[in-house]
Amino acid sequence: MEDTVENKKSRTRKWKVFFLALGFSLLGLPVLFVVRSLLFQSFNIPSASSEPNLMVGDYVFVSKFAYGYSKYSFSPFNFFSFEGRTGSRLPQRGDLTVFKDPRDVRIDYIKRVVGLPGDHIQLINGVLNINGSPVQLESIELPPEYYDQAGVKFYRETLPGGRSYVVGDFGETAQDNTEEYVVPAKHYFMLGDSRDNSQDSRFLDKIGYVPEENLVGRVAMIWQNVNGFSILNRPEEIHPKP
Repeated sequence: MEDTVENKKSRTRKWKVFFLALGFSLLGLPVLFVVRSLLFQSFNIPSASSEPNLMVGDYVFVSKFAYGYSKYSFSPFNFFSFEGRTGSRLPQRGDLTVFKDPRDVRIDYIKRVVGLPGDHIQLINGVLNINGSPVQLESIELPPEYYDQAGVKFYRETLPGGRSYVVGDFGETAQDNTEEYVVPAKHYFMLGDSRDNSQDSRFLDKIGYVPEENLVGRVAMIWQNVNGFSILNRPEEIHPKP
């Protein structure tokens, strides 16, 4: 079959499209690496330990530059290995934070920072105490969709300094009364917002105190829920004015 001019032009166009797509792919990989390793990473919420603020099926963007970088910031690539953190900005009480399990760094958790290095943390009758003082709790009502489990009650918890958010409570449980924890230097104390449904720093043989180098980043936003639960009308989190 005679190779016409039109056939030659068609093959040339196809090769141009191929090389153009290849070029965009090769350029996109470094951009993807930079965004995922240094800027933002998406995580999903598989458990109810952070309800009512993060619901099962949520996907969140986590700011990886919020606290600087450690060797775990580049997971799963792990191109760099160094001790501690670099360019670190310290977490604040009340931050929802992603961190590596201190006993198995293949596992990521999302919990709330309630204890900073040197803090004395204790739960007494279900009330969080920080450095000997109970935090403020106010009973609140949420929309009906948040009451899918019998007996759950919600409270607005206000930390020293004025930052506040909503926590869930299922009544009296063993973890409502704890020993006094003293947070070591360069470590943080984490709690789930669903206080009776969370494995967190209260369990020293499970998670315990979280080293600062295990911090991955701060939850920046919810971008979807795959179970159909609205990402709108979530409980308000209040940040004090500077």
